[in-house]
Amino acid sequence: MLFSRTKPRTQMTTRADKSIEAPTSGGPVDDGPLGWLPAALEELDTAGMRRRLISRGSGQAAAVKIDGRRLVNFSSNDYLGLAGDPRVVAAAQQAAADDGWGAGASPLVTGRSDWHRRLEAQIAALEQTEAALLFPSGFAANAGTTPALVERGDAIFADAKNHASIIDGCRLSGAERFIYPHGDADALAQLLTEQTGFRRRLIVTDTLFSMDGDLAPLDRLAELAVQHNAMLMVDEAHATGVIGAGGRGVAEHFEGRDACGALAAAALIRVGTLSKALGSAGGFVAGSQALIDWLANRARSYVFSTAAPSAAAAAGLAAIGIVQQEPDRRATLLARAGTLRGRLRDAGWDTGASVSQIVPIHIGDAGATMRLAAGLREAGLLVPGIRPPSVPAGQSLLRVSLCLHHTEEDLDRLIAALDGLRGSGLRGSGLADTAPRPSGFA
Repeated sequence: MLFSRTKPRTQMTTRADKSIEAPTSGGPVDDGPLGWLPAALEELDTAGMRRRLISRGSGQAAAVKIDGRRLVNFSSNDYLGLAGDPRVVAAAQQAAADDGWGAGASPLVTGRSDWHRRLEAQIAALEQTEAALLFPSGFAANAGTTPALVERGDAIFADAKNHASIIDGCRLSGAERFIYPHGDADALAQLLTEQTGFRRRLIVTDTLFSMDGDLAPLDRLAELAVQHNAMLMVDEAHATGVIGAGGRGVAEHFEGRDACGALAAAALIRVGTLSKALGSAGGFVAGSQALIDWLANRARSYVFSTAAPSAAAAAGLAAIGIVQQEPDRRATLLARAGTLRGRLRDAGWDTGASVSQIVPIHIGDAGATMRLAAGLREAGLLVPGIRPPSVPAGQSLLRVSLCLHHTEEDLDRLIAALDGLRGSGLRGSGLADTAPRPSGFA
């Protein structure tokens, strides 16, 4: 079966759905209504799936201090190294000094400051849209936008590997949901042809997928959206600032090969975040003025949330300026990512279809993946192991997140540490196949 019609809401079969389901254990009830929690946590421990909180004892940088140890940081989404850039920090400090810290109210009351207004205008200019709207987080942008666009009687068509925030927005909308296999535009076309009779239809996808580092076939999706009169919402969270000649994301990357003009005709609903390559905090939606006006009235995560601090908006403004003025940052990052992918593949590791700064090392077995991550940490390298429920069973991986501040020496250390662990029985199923791999942007 190429695609799935969504089951009742507790049974959705996508990666992101499983990541937010509660444990099924009933557990003891003698200790009151929360008495089931210890047994449920023990189940997570037994399955090797329990997460524990850690705290970072240093700034976000090429190396971080955790539990008193200095670790080379391959776990951050600070792709362009802007979270600690002195210009971004100074902008936030000045705004905090001028405007205080907390926004004090929702944006529709008195929470939206001149800093927010200026940043929204700057985002609209970056994205080449009529307007933009700031949300307190990227999750809030996705969770609020989809229910404002579709509801019961409408239909959503979503990539199987969309982020959990997209999945939650789809659930909250009440619209009927159809999940197509990851990146499969042909399966989507079949769904759109068969599933008609809805008032509105929305296609929604990440553009750069956060675990696999690959791209959605956005040119094809735009063609289908135009052909079937469907809305197209794209989340550029991991692409903004990094992909495209101007750092506008995957949509910009595909514009050069969009001979029929489908991307322009599709009138994309562009979602993004300030918290990754832009080194600040908050999310945004960019699009037509009518879209932004509608979201300001109907996106509940916007209407009913306190606005982000003005300092975060000021930091975002400074970061966008750097992105526009220093294109070599993204060019250097993507070239270095291409080098790393090539070295890993030459060493026999499976990096899948990645073409970006997100470089997965596919292992398969969850236990082997977490032992590899622990081994790398012992070697002074922080590389997160990704396991169920964040990915499907049998698809666990190491997620190497490359940032501009990583050096060739850092890459050498990573390759050497992986080679050292190769013969220790920890490698699992991370053997690369012999299929041709995408070359990336370098």
